[in-house]
Formats: sequence, C-alpha cells, structure tokens
Amino acid sequence: MALVVNFWRSADLLGHHDDVVSAVAVGQMNGQPVAVTGGSGFNDDGTVWVWDLTTRQPLGEPITGHPGVQAVAVGEVNGRPVAVTGGYDGTVRVWDLTTRKLIGEPMVANRTGFVSAVAVGEVDGRPVAVTGGDWGDATHKLPVRLWNLTTRQPIGEPMTGHTGLVTAVAVGEVDGRPVAVTGDVDGTVRVWDLVTRQSIGEPMTSHTRVWGVAVGRVNGRPVAVTGSEDENIRVWDLTTYKLIGEPVPTGHTYGFSAVAVGEVNGRPVAVTGGGGGPDDDGMMRVWDLITRQPIGEPMGYTNSVFAVAVGRVNGRPVAVTGDGDGDVRMRDLSAYTR
Repeated sequence: MALVVNFWRSADLLGHHDDVVSAVAVGQMNGQPVAVTGGSGFNDDGTVWVWDLTTRQPLGEPITGHPGVQAVAVGEVNGRPVAVTGGYDGTVRVWDLTTRKLIGEPMVANRTGFVSAVAVGEVDGRPVAVTGGDWGDATHKLPVRLWNLTTRQPIGEPMTGHTGLVTAVAVGEVDGRPVAVTGDVDGTVRVWDLVTRQSIGEPMTSHTRVWGVAVGRVNGRPVAVTGSEDENIRVWDLTTYKLIGEPVPTGHTYGFSAVAVGEVNGRPVAVTGGGGGPDDDGMMRVWDLITRQPIGEPMGYTNSVFAVAVGRVNGRPVAVTGDGDGDVRMRDLSAYTR
C-alpha cells in the first residue's frame, strides 16, 4: 500500500491511508508517544501504521495481513508494546509494535461476523483485551468477549446481554474493580465487571444507536462519555449508572462516530468527531466535561471523522484523528481553554 506524507499540505497532517481510517489509538513505544491507525473501507486498505508523534513520521513499514481493520488498541505484553486489532474477518490479532510482526495465531472471535470494537486493560495483573462486534448469525451469543493477551485465549464465556451490533468498547476502573463499558446499536450502554464477567447495574438508556464510548473521571468520579446517531453527547456516572445533566447537542449532523477523553489545562475534556452535513464534511469538537459545554470553535475536515484518540506530546495535549479521506492528523489541544 502506498503512503503519502505531505507536510506542505497541512501542518497537522501525519500521512494517508489508501482508504477510510476507521481506528486510532495512542500509546507509548520505547518511551515515546505513538499513534497506531487502522484502515478499512471499500478498497479494503487493511493496513496498520505506527506514527512517532514527536517526529511526526511513520515508524517503519505498515503492518499488513488483517483484512478490513475496524478497531485498534495499544498495550503491553511481556514488557513489549503491542497493538491489538479487530477486523472484518471476525478475528482479533496481536502485533509486536517493535518488529511489526504477528504474535501467535489470530484469535477467532466470530466465525461468521466481524469485530468492530477493541479495548485493552488489565485483570488480576494480566493484560487483556475486550472485544465487541456482530455475531453474523442467529445465535446472539457473541457480543462481548474477554481475552488473555499473553496466552491469546478467551477468558470464560462471552458476556451476553446486548441485542445488536456492539460498536464501541472502553476499559476503566470503578471502585477499584476493572470494568468495560460497551455501546450497542440497540441504544444501550452497559458496564461489565471484568473479574466476574457479569453486567453491573441496569443498562443505561436514552440513546438511539450508540457509536462511541470513552471512559474518564470528572470531579473524581468515574464517567462514561457516549455519542450516538441522535447527535447528542451524554456523560454517565459509572457509580450510579445515571445521566449527569441533560444530553448536549453536538452540532455533528448524522450523529458522531468517535469520542475520546483527556485533560486540557487541568480540565477534563471530551473530543468528538463525526459527519458534518449533506456533503459529508466532518468536524472535530472539544467539550468541557464539567460544564458539558463546547470549548472553542469546531475544527473542519473535508470528510467524516471516524476515529479519534487523545494523548500528550512534549507535555502538550493532542488529538489524533482518522477520517474518510484516509488522512491521519494530529491537533494541538492546548489552545482550547475557557
């Protein structure tokens, strides 16, 4: 696959996939901040690129071999940085980011469907991945799975309860327990105890189709931030499973498909991306999670923003986005303050 890097076109453009950039994750590699992006779409780009966010250069050749990458997460296994990908083929794959080689065999999450969401965390000191997707058949038995990333084997039975496509997964901690938060096209958001693999509390409802989930903290309390087809941003208290305040209209038309959380100037923020209008222009917006109000003006794109992740480069908060044009961009968030 060809890669285009053109710093003259835009100061924040890192590079370009051949098709839609469907997934972005931010992490560390050899002490340096990196972004990992996955491509999919009509041309079935199927590549994963690793970007050095300090030098703004790709690191080595792309990772290939996973058709239609839909989801990417970054973690560490046995002291080595890894990327975990989910794809159209129903498999989950673990890649050594130093060698860009596949570790072991693909993990088969679904023989008839696809994997649309991946998050990485830790349970009882073991690195794990949580995956969601579409079962592709009538069994309704494979919405959410937990995987041991060291052995690359599933842990226990699938976590069931969702009734549709699981579109988003995030991992966090509530009352000292590792949890996963999942969103579904059935309009529900669920919280799962990753030790017991049981649903906690009642499903959180009031959405239409949920497209994005992120986990963070506001005023010391764990929260989930969700976005959906109804074009509103919602903040949920993960200890009470209740909505904090009213849903906030985002200005993203056709809903928004990407959300990440971080901190800017000491304030917890959410960064959202989505389609922006009939011509499929896209926008990225920044939100103060305490006031639930937008910060600054939206940043425009020429196509829908399908993926966003938040990190820090040289002490400055940044957002890394992937869009329908195949572009990977890094935006400085430090100017966003009230």
